[in-house]
Amino acid sequence: MKVVITGATGFIGRALCEGLKRDYEIVALSRNKEKATLVLDNAIKVVQWDGETTGDWANELDGAFCVVNLAGENVGVKRWTERKKERIINSRLKATAAVVEAIRKSRNKPKILIQASAMGWYGSKGIIEADEDSGPGEGFLAKVSQQWENTADQVIDMNVRLAKMRFGAVLAFQGGVLAQMIKPFKFYLGGYFGSGKQWFPWVSINDVVGAVRFVMENEKCIGAFNVTGPVPVELKDFCSKIGAVMNRPSWTIIPGFIVKLILGQMGEELILTSYKIKPKRLTDAGYEFRHRTVQEALKDIIK
Repeated sequence: MKVVITGATGFIGRALCEGLKRDYEIVALSRNKEKATLVLDNAIKVVQWDGETTGDWANELDGAFCVVNLAGENVGVKRWTERKKERIINSRLKATAAVVEAIRKSRNKPKILIQASAMGWYGSKGIIEADEDSGPGEGFLAKVSQQWENTADQVIDMNVRLAKMRFGAVLAFQGGVLAQMIKPFKFYLGGYFGSGKQWFPWVSINDVVGAVRFVMENEKCIGAFNVTGPVPVELKDFCSKIGAVMNRPSWTIIPGFIVKLILGQMGEELILTSYKIKPKRLTDAGYEFRHRTVQEALKDIIK
């Protein structure tokens, strides 16, 4: 069966292609076909698209089993200027609108659309625990995530199963937030930001791939799914565990006002916010996490 993936050369997309290629025919939609061909396995078909409009690439969706829409500007790179924020929003909404329109025009529509989203949907919750039954939050990332999901909701009226995957901070040795966080620990400068009491919604890359596949292959999985580790952890504790695994101290504290001064709104919403999120719908559906605790994940990834 064919699985079409947008954003296939991104951090999650590459891992997903690798995890699915043995059992599915993978088609990667990329704005840079030449780069994608170099990055991805030879078994994966790469098709050019502009990330904004429909075109010949839409033929790949006809008769496909699943479309996984991961396309969008990286929110963790470069300070959030007004221009950067506009690119973050537009890249997601235009790409998703193009995918929705392509599905609309397909004679044999895909069985399921898996739509990427993020923990930002909930806004900062402080110490309050949230799951998929919790309401939407406030802030830039909340606005982006909510509009992103709303655009994908249109496929419901086309009788296409929709699963919205709200990813936490994805942990892997290469790429993602962990790769950046372990750098100071190598030089005995590891520590945490702000109070350290903010809840950190982690998930391993293996469980991201596992959760996407689980939802894709289970017809009863419909709607929003939090893709985070089942045991939440505070940032200070998370960083302490990085130090323990690397046999390095975790003693450096960077105050919140420094983070805001250097990174502005980006630092406030990505680093200082608190998301105590539980993957209730995934666990209720029967998904078994490979990494249930952050200790398990860090040992497996770093060691």
